[in-house]
Amino acid sequence: MNLRYAIFDMDGTLLDSTAIWTDLGSRMLGKLGVNPGEDLEARMRNMSLYQAAVFCREEFHLSQTVDEICEEVNRTVGHFYRHEAQAKPGTLDFLHRLRAAGVKMYVATATNQALARPALKRTGLLACLEGIITCSEIQSGKDSPQIYETALERLGGDKSSALVFEDSLHAMETAKSAGFRVAAVADAASREDEPQIRALADYYLSSYDGWGPEDF
Repeated sequence: MNLRYAIFDMDGTLLDSTAIWTDLGSRMLGKLGVNPGEDLEARMRNMSLYQAAVFCREEFHLSQTVDEICEEVNRTVGHFYRHEAQAKPGTLDFLHRLRAAGVKMYVATATNQALARPALKRTGLLACLEGIITCSEIQSGKDSPQIYETALERLGGDKSSALVFEDSLHAMETAKSAGFRVAAVADAASREDEPQIRALADYYLSSYDGWGPEDF
């Protein structure tokens, strides 16, 4: 394909940051005196932050509003994104290669803008991008292709020359069902889904090393 547009997930795809979300829901509910059960993270695995906040408020009868829950989550992980989150190895060089070839890039992430933008700026990735769109902005998770469709619309592109980069199986399934081509990026959080990911994706990147725009 003639790659002209790239849409990147952020956590686990551009940033090595999925571990910060491991058992976060259980820890936060625990502070409120709620025992959510051992299966909470599995139940929320494919939800955006907004969807998870709605779920927790309704499931555990929390007094906080959805916005208050989201704000508390963002405060909890804020220091990590602003000061600690790192780009996955080879990411910056890869984006530079794409940009040099004229590929326009956008980030489509479930993470809030207030966290995503500082992390992407600090790691140098933001300068390569045309912009960022988040699930909270469109109030839709990655069980809907809306976030990818909107990112592509903002890029002014078409699906025939676009590629979605993702690390999670459910997001890849959503993008593929909407007619996007998908490049899977390996991440520890998605290791158990690797066989299905390899079968579904158009490309599988164990790392960004050795890949360039001519490979897609």
